[in-house]
Amino acid sequence: MAHKKGGGTARKNRDSAGKRLGVKLYGGQVAKPGNIILRQKGNKFFPGEGTMIGRDFTIFAIRDGLVRFKQNQGKRIVLVS
Repeated sequence: MAHKKGGGTARKNRDSAGKRLGVKLYGGQVAKPGNIILRQKGNKFFPGEGTMIGRDFTIFAIRDGLVRFKQNQGKRIVLVS
């Protein structure tokens, strides 16, 4: 008769895949219409001139220009101009 216990799997040993969030185009870089500038969960950054926000809070360019980040009354704003 075996005197070793059965080797079960470790519990709580799982992790989810990264969601690839964050800034994709930095300040000073060139953006074309449709380019994703930033992927986020919730409004950490807000869309400004030349940008729009998607249903999943992705900020993307709607015209050609340089990406800029600025702060206005505590809100971080992304612009393309």
